Amino acid sequence: MPMITNSSDHAATVVSPPNEAELAGLIAESYARAAPLRVVGGGTRIRSEAIAADQTLTSRRLSGIVTYEPGALTLIARAGTPIEEIEATLAAEGQAFAFEPMDHRAVLGTKGAPTVGGMVSANVSGPRRIHAGACRDHLLGVRFVDGRGRVIRNGGRVMKNVTGLDLGKLLCGSHGTLGVLTEVALKTLPAAESQQTLAFHGTSVKEATEIFATALATPFEVSGAAFRSGTAWLRIEGLSPQVDYRCERLSALFRDREIDIVGEPDSRTLWRRLRDLHHFAGSSVPLWRILVKPSEAPAVVARLHALGGEVSLDWGGGLIWFESNADSVAIRRAAGVGQAALLGRGTLPNSNSFPPEGAAVARLSAALRRTFDPAGILNPGLMGK
Repeated sequence: MPMITNSSDHAATVVSPPNEAELAGLIAESYARAAPLRVVGGGTRIRSEAIAADQTLTSRRLSGIVTYEPGALTLIARAGTPIEEIEATLAAEGQAFAFEPMDHRAVLGTKGAPTVGGMVSANVSGPRRIHAGACRDHLLGVRFVDGRGRVIRNGGRVMKNVTGLDLGKLLCGSHGTLGVLTEVALKTLPAAESQQTLAFHGTSVKEATEIFATALATPFEVSGAAFRSGTAWLRIEGLSPQVDYRCERLSALFRDREIDIVGEPDSRTLWRRLRDLHHFAGSSVPLWRILVKPSEAPAVVARLHALGGEVSLDWGGGLIWFESNADSVAIRRAAGVGQAALLGRGTLPNSNSFPPEGAAVARLSAALRRTFDPAGILNPGLMGK
């Protein structure tokens, strides 16, 4: 039987099925009654106040690593498996998730354990995205239950598997609006043996983006490019001799600038804190995630600064984090063509968490939701649903 508890969070009943069959039965029953469900994993990432439902469905009891083959660089885990458990298993074999998933607990002040299903549902990707790609690029296959209670399997456990339509790409980043993940297959990669970081102090946003563009155009495999409070950072990872060589070459490329080298283990601590936005932790001020072309970041940041607030950059300038109490309409106007999404912190009146969709995308999104969740019971109100 599913675990049912009372929760003070929106006076919702929390239901946690122990297996896929019971999960499917619960969703089928909700579909028949057109009863909305708030779908969460570990409850550490989602803006749950935007979801109009009296019952919370969590996958946290669907936990455990199904299979892990280090030689094949593949792992299959149930959706409720804590990421920390998976990362510990991978580390024991000298491997990791190359896309470096962010932990939102520090910046959002949430508790609980981030799950692999929540990571995939939100397409969570960290600073290494510019080098290794996003979470969805490492997703090999999924099992999920759609809004009618149907169990659907797509993809496989090997990188060469060809299955036609890649439903995993749809589920990854859908935030539980198309289906509830029960199992995911992911590609793993060897963890970097060593890393160093080049720190450029006293830089402007424009100078930082110029540094990023120059460094990322080299063959020296920069795996992180971030900026905060007048300092730009470039991360280099790999085997120790390779890291030393690349840092030397990059330092020579920027010989006209003063550069500090951050070595082990301080470099790892720095990037973990940048990844998890520790510089924005401990605040209730709304925090915005804005995606732009890196070349447009200086102009966008200038407009945001005019509204008042704090800014940091990641992904070589392609990701702007903006903490501000400014009006949401003004912020989205300042973002221009950038995609501005409100992270789950603070409250702004009449503000949808996700950026508005264009007409063509909105029609496609609506068609997908009608196909996978015709009664609209999965996370209603989220993503403009």
